[in-house]
Amino acid sequence: MKRPMTWIYIAAGIAIFLKVLLMPAPMANPLDFSIAEAVVQDSGVPNAVTGIIFRNRLYDTIFEVVVFTIAIMGAYFLLANEQPSTRFNRFTDEPSIVLARLGATIAALVSIELAIRGHLSPGGGFAAGVAGGTAIGLVAITSSSEWMQAIYQRWHTAAWEKVSVMVFIVLAVVTLAGLELPHGELGALVSGGVIPLLNILVALKVALGSWAVILVFIRYRGLL
Repeated sequence: MKRPMTWIYIAAGIAIFLKVLLMPAPMANPLDFSIAEAVVQDSGVPNAVTGIIFRNRLYDTIFEVVVFTIAIMGAYFLLANEQPSTRFNRFTDEPSIVLARLGATIAALVSIELAIRGHLSPGGGFAAGVAGGTAIGLVAITSSSEWMQAIYQRWHTAAWEKVSVMVFIVLAVVTLAGLELPHGELGALVSGGVIPLLNILVALKVALGSWAVILVFIRYRGLL
């Protein structure tokens, strides 16, 4: 019984391949306007991708931020019953430390640039947060875990992370309700209404959340 079915599957695969090869898909009617230009005009920011993420599909972006928050909570939950590691692996030679700190400085500057100007050029909150998390990770592999944990607690980083999430959700809900700030001049730094603020909040959330996860894995795994 299996052999006839195998030949049927092969014949069906060949038929689909010939259909795709010999019968081109029908061409859609060209639009009278550019979708990217329409997004730019609608959002007030030159970066159409940022306009889509923080305006046209802001509802999805809210849940992306919430999912990232849940992932951080999950890391804490899954490792809560494990014993902290007694061995921590990090760079100790001077050249590696210098290079890692230099890379961290560059990544931090890129993070700030992407967060502030992400609505004007390629980049945005998520990319800025990843760059910021990279900077924190590079510092973490060249420093003691106690020092990183002390700084994390001294600046109340966990509280700032939660505040950034709550402010982002409030601003997003207000925007979805139809209340928007003035767009300003297209291409100016202060433009796009609430989009630059959402960019900065997402960057904070991702960077600080990455910091929390890095500390958890250092504490319970001893290795990034």
